[in-house]
Amino acid sequence: MQKNSLRRHLVGAVALAAITGALPALADTWPSKPITLVVPFPAGGTTDVLARALAEKLTLSLGQPVIVESKPGAGATLGADMVAKSRPDGHTLLVGAVHHTIASSVYKKLPYDFQKDFAPITTIALVPNVLVVNAATPAKNVAELVALLKAKPGESNYGSNGNGTAQHLIGTQFENMTGTNFGHIPYKGSGPLTTDLLGGQITMSFDTVTPVLPHIKAGKLRALAVTTARRSSALPDVPTLDEAGLKGFNIGTWFGVLAPVATPKDVLARLNTEMVKVIQSPEFRKRMDEIGAEPIGNSAEQMAQQIKAETEKFAKLVKDAKVVIE
Repeated sequence: MQKNSLRRHLVGAVALAAITGALPALADTWPSKPITLVVPFPAGGTTDVLARALAEKLTLSLGQPVIVESKPGAGATLGADMVAKSRPDGHTLLVGAVHHTIASSVYKKLPYDFQKDFAPITTIALVPNVLVVNAATPAKNVAELVALLKAKPGESNYGSNGNGTAQHLIGTQFENMTGTNFGHIPYKGSGPLTTDLLGGQITMSFDTVTPVLPHIKAGKLRALAVTTARRSSALPDVPTLDEAGLKGFNIGTWFGVLAPVATPKDVLARLNTEMVKVIQSPEFRKRMDEIGAEPIGNSAEQMAQQIKAETEKFAKLVKDAKVVIE
């Protein structure tokens, strides 16, 4: 009996030694193949632009191709689910966003837990959202837009990047604070949303600055206000919604990279080091300035705290706004 017990302990010890001995080998040989950054929106939006800017530099520093793959749908939750269920070896990563902290409260059922099934790596950037209308719209400021919406309730609409995204919640919050009523049209991403806004199929949007900035500068879209507490450096003459009379309005969009939770810690540490190095480089910062983004490059712990705090914040906003998706 004692011999059998001793044999089992020895076999277990050998197996454990083999496993722990293999872990450093995995980290030492990583990356052993191309790395995929999964973007949960179509090409052309802010998430895609940031992912490609990061991928270009990481390809050089890691010595393996870093590929951007779009997996749009269901308010960015399809792409997140794909990464959550992928092999946790550091070769498949999610370019997540504030939308994922909102989805936890908006969707009654999600096939993953954003705080438990993902390991944060770093926040790439913060990007203000901006209320924009087609240049043909008569409203020149927020007060005129509100008057227009109240004069014809239910006739106007706004587009978002999908149900349960930041744009969706911003639109709902805007309705509640202004006492207006207008329709919501969800899209799979900024590309098709901006196309319809330019074409006049929708009245307005609350998208991030990046995809609409060129059209604002070209005079095809009109920026009425940004949704963050501070003005955007890319649109310094555009007031905040708080300045426009919606006191306390402050919702922006962050974008960051996460891995499946079981990814080895030393691989996660290497990813953070390499990404922060890229994000804090002068070339990357210059690119962020061009698209109206504020580069961050924080620690995994800081990103985890940010996700926790915003999940709690949006849970209250979602409850107050009564936004629920089956």
